[in-house]
Order: sequence, then structure tokens, then C-alpha cells
Amino acid sequence: MDLMRKNKTSKAPRGQTLLKNVSKNRTLIWMLVIPVIMCFVFCYIPMPGVIIAFKKYEYMKGIFGSEWNGFDNFRYLIMSKKLWSLTRNTLLYNIVFIATGTVFQVGLAVILNEMLHVKFKKISQSFMFLPHFISWVVVATIMLNIFGDHGVLNQILSKLGLESVSIYAYENASKWPIVMVLLKLWKGAGYGSVVYLAAIVGISPEINEAAKIDGANIWQRIWYITLPSLKPTIIIMTLLSVGGIFRGDFGMFYQLVKGQHLMESSDVLDTYIYRTMMSTSNMGWSAAAGLYQSVLCFVTINLVNYIVKKVDPDYALY
Repeated sequence: MDLMRKNKTSKAPRGQTLLKNVSKNRTLIWMLVIPVIMCFVFCYIPMPGVIIAFKKYEYMKGIFGSEWNGFDNFRYLIMSKKLWSLTRNTLLYNIVFIATGTVFQVGLAVILNEMLHVKFKKISQSFMFLPHFISWVVVATIMLNIFGDHGVLNQILSKLGLESVSIYAYENASKWPIVMVLLKLWKGAGYGSVVYLAAIVGISPEINEAAKIDGANIWQRIWYITLPSLKPTIIIMTLLSVGGIFRGDFGMFYQLVKGQHLMESSDVLDTYIYRTMMSTSNMGWSAAAGLYQSVLCFVTINLVNYIVKKVDPDYALY
């Protein structure tokens, strides 16, 4: 009994324990201050603006002074007959981006990890990371000047007398989704492989050494050691990507897609919201489309996380 009393009296109050933990981790807490402030300013403070989706917004009256119009803005979205095609395009593009991006990012990380020549490895990493830092405006300009109707490629073919095989990339809407996927991979796969490369580096070298002693070749070590070790990282990164599966890369779609005839296969919710706001000046319609997009993202991430939790709770986000 005396020992129990001593243990009870020796325990520090919760307040002191909290202050002690804060003091111990003050560097990490200071590092979190700016991200938390940015998240609060850009994500939480604008939330009351959602009510614009249910109002007939007038600039002079402001958000809270404008008249309510119920679901009229959403009714306009449905009657425009573009909602289904926009949702389909956004969803399908992102599914392909996530699937192909994950495969290429993991593949590049594995290849970089297995490279033995240090200088060649560093040069390869630099070239793979470089496209990430190139703006979509620059990429769109390069594409237009090379593959446009009067681009460099067609001019070269014309000089060689091969006008019959000229490439008119901006007139063929059916091939444009393939172009978008390839450009997305080219721009993002190298930079996205950083996370997986870090996860591979964290694998204990002793496991690979033991596999080598047992006679496992490089392909067997990748298949039975590296890839299974990457499974938690792949699942978490996929879940994070799924959270924005109904959000398109605005810069990419807005800059690359040139011409109304490409809209059917390359128009997404983000570009439609922007065009609606700029062309009609009706903030209510744009806000309704944005709210619709956010609700889809919210439902999707919760549904996928629920499924993952049922299959293996250790891999769920929450």
C-alpha cells in the first residue's frame, strides 16, 4: 500500500507533463506553426463563403446581404447537361494519373536504389526531378510550338515532302487523353518517386544481405523484399491522392487544352468552374460547382478509408 501511495504521489500533474512535452519538442512545434496558420487562413476562414452556392450573389450586397435562391444554382448545373461529362472526365483522368503515377514512381525509386554508379545516379535524379519545376505554361508553349498545326515538327515534315504524315495534335480530340497522361507522367513521376525512394532507404540492409547469402537475385529481392516493404507507403500515398480525385490539375488542363473541340474529352470541373466565373460573373454557379466537387471528394476519401480500415486497419488514415 505504501508503494502504491508513493507511485501516486510521484506522478506529475497533467499540466506539468504537457508543458514538459511542449518544452522538449519546441523545435518541432515551431516548425508546425506556419503550416497550421496557412491551413487555417486558406482552408478554414474561406468556409463561410460556401453559402454563395445557395444565394443569388450580388457584388454590392456582399455574401451575407445577397438574396437566398435555394438550390437554383445547382439546378442550373444539372440543366446545363455538362455535369456528368465533367465529373466523368475528372474522375477518369485522376484514376489513370494515380494508377500510372504510382507504378512509375515506385519503378523509378527501385531503379534509382539499385544503381551502383553514384555520379550517374545523381545525374539521373536531377534529370528526373527537373520537369517538376517547369511551369505548365512553359510546357504548353513547347507543345504548341512542336506539335501545333504550324509547329516545328510539321514544318520539318513539309520540307522533307512528307505533308501526308503531318501531325495535327490539336485537332484530334480522341488522342488527347493519352497526351495528357504522358505529360503528367513526364512531369510528376520523377519528383513523386522521392517518397518511395526514402521508404526504400529505410529498409534494413541486413534483410537484403541475408537474401543475397541465400542466393536471391536482384529481381527476387525487389519482388519479395522491396515491394512488400513499400506496401504501407503506397497505400497511404494512394489514400492521400484519392482525397483529391475529383480535383483536376487546373494549370495543366487550362494551359494545355487549346480549342473548344478538345473540351469534350479534356474539360474537367476545375476549368469549368473558372470559365463559369469569368464568363458569366455569376459567383453562385461557380460556388455550386465547387461545393459539388468538394462533397464528392469528401465522400470518396471517407469511403475508401472505410474500405481500407475493414481490410487492414493498420493502413487506414484514421
